[in-house]
Amino acid sequence: MTTVSDTAGILIVDDMEENLVALEAVLGSLSRRVVRARSGEEALKAMLREEFAVVLIDVLMPGMNGFETAANIKGLDQTKDVPIILLTGASVDPNYAYRGYTVGAADFLIKPFDPWLLRTKVNVFLELHRKNQQLAAQADQLKRLLTADNRPGGEAGAAAAQESADGQEAVSPGRPASHGIDEPPAGPAGPPPGPAEPDRPPHLPETSEAGRLADVAGQLAELELLLRDAKGTDHTNLADRIAELERAVGRLLTSRKA
Repeated sequence: MTTVSDTAGILIVDDMEENLVALEAVLGSLSRRVVRARSGEEALKAMLREEFAVVLIDVLMPGMNGFETAANIKGLDQTKDVPIILLTGASVDPNYAYRGYTVGAADFLIKPFDPWLLRTKVNVFLELHRKNQQLAAQADQLKRLLTADNRPGGEAGAAAAQESADGQEAVSPGRPASHGIDEPPAGPAGPPPGPAEPDRPPHLPETSEAGRLADVAGQLAELELLLRDAKGTDHTNLADRIAELERAVGRLLTSRKA
């Protein structure tokens, strides 16, 4: 299966230093870079500078609060797909959770939270980001392979050009091409010899392409199984899309063998 090096970090947003220190201590064991932001404005600037797999935002902050920060993140094309976890204190409005989901937050936690629970939730989003990166890389690999296969100047075209070049030899004036074999002259009553058929080399590039297509199909099948094992509508939709790609690769392999 194609491996992807996922370097996206975790962004924590809170105006209180002690809260940032506590979050860093809880998330440190996930082996991901943890970046601090002390305001909504600082968080938006950080997200435009680098890639994050998940963002944790405190709701009660001066200036731009957590709801406004989340809404602004979801309003930018560059950051709209980054999952957001909102954090708030115990004495909060019961409608805060509903308001958080309304602005696009993926989860809502009330302090004091269980460190194990927080790590588990964050790790789910980290794993989802890694799988999405892997899926994008495999789709790009398949797209490049299909494009190269259908391009006139691609590998298949290069193989045909090589075969044509191998079948042609320099011809001296007044002497037909012999392809390296001295042929006896035809008798007076015999018909003139037809052009010799050059030996066609095996289609090694096509065999190589078929092998790569089969490998891609296997990788897609593995990824489909992983996504179907996971729970959630998004995973099921991705698995269905991968299944369609598998069938397309299968049809391409069948047409190449025909």
